[in-house]
Amino acid sequence: MKKTYKSVKSSRISISQLMLPSHSNFSGKIHGGYILSLMDQIAFACASKFSGNYCVTASVDTVDFLNPIEVGELVIMKASVNYVGRSSMIIGIRVESENIQTGKSKHCNSSYFTMVAKDETGQNTEVPGLLLNTFEEVRRFYNCIQQIEARKTRNRHEIEFDYKSDEALKNLENYNVKVEMN
Repeated sequence: MKKTYKSVKSSRISISQLMLPSHSNFSGKIHGGYILSLMDQIAFACASKFSGNYCVTASVDTVDFLNPIEVGELVIMKASVNYVGRSSMIIGIRVESENIQTGKSKHCNSSYFTMVAKDETGQNTEVPGLLLNTFEEVRRFYNCIQQIEARKTRNRHEIEFDYKSDEALKNLENYNVKVEMN
């Protein structure tokens, strides 16, 4: 079977939604959990559009809330596939909000969702290859490779690091923590 490739452009999707008082937290700003829910939805739509399959969220990397979103602002989310593996895709998402009265917009969040394509039986299924057409797309692809390597390094550290050692326990004196073992 011949390998198929799809462009990053073919994966692009955007959504916009007006932020209502029911979306706010106790401080009157839009609740981060609500924004995460919208991000998960756009990641699903982007991955499913690109792969042609049902997709599930495998992980979420780096969610930094840069600026608060106010009630009454329009939230615009843009997503595209930045990386593909065999059955996985990393979806880059940019979140902006716009004051609809002044037209002023601000960058609120960027994040990366790893999505996995599933077949009708719920098994992982192969996704198309990614066709890179610009240097910006090449840069984003390489950034995803670095994210994957950093995750592997963190996982190795978790397995290999001896947090019970005298050295590790002594090192905790450099932090705002007190260790009292029972």
